[in-house]
Amino acid sequence: MKSRHSLIARTLGLSATFLLLHSTVPALAGEVEKAVEYRQGVMNVYSWNMKAMGDMMKGKTEFDKARFAAHAEELSNASKFKLMNGFPEDSESDESDALAEIWMDFEDFESKYQDFGSAAQALEKAAQGGDKGTMGAALKEAGKSCKACHKKYKN
Repeated sequence: MKSRHSLIARTLGLSATFLLLHSTVPALAGEVEKAVEYRQGVMNVYSWNMKAMGDMMKGKTEFDKARFAAHAEELSNASKFKLMNGFPEDSESDESDALAEIWMDFEDFESKYQDFGSAAQALEKAAQGGDKGTMGAALKEAGKSCKACHKKYKN
């Protein structure tokens, strides 16, 4: 089971990296669909890792420090993606839950994303320490940073 999760995490990481390498294309070409696809792909990596760690903390799955740390590392790495490339001007779409408020206050949106990055990196550091309580507190902070952005900018 552990190797299956490892394979899934690596596959998601590679998929997100592929998307990252191609992230400048949507902004240059003005292809809204590709921008939406990119940002949703990155968000799926975040969601998958957050859910796995949350399930461990809630007792829905067995708590495993090494697996938690691997998810925290994956989240931290993914938080360094240039997600803003997936939100070029005029990239609103019915295929996306992104609200128009993003482009009305893009500086705040970017700031909230930077806060998420800081929280994800703090979570990775906490996971490296191995203390379950510290890991749980750091996960909670990362979750708060997600919610702060979603509350204002996601449908």
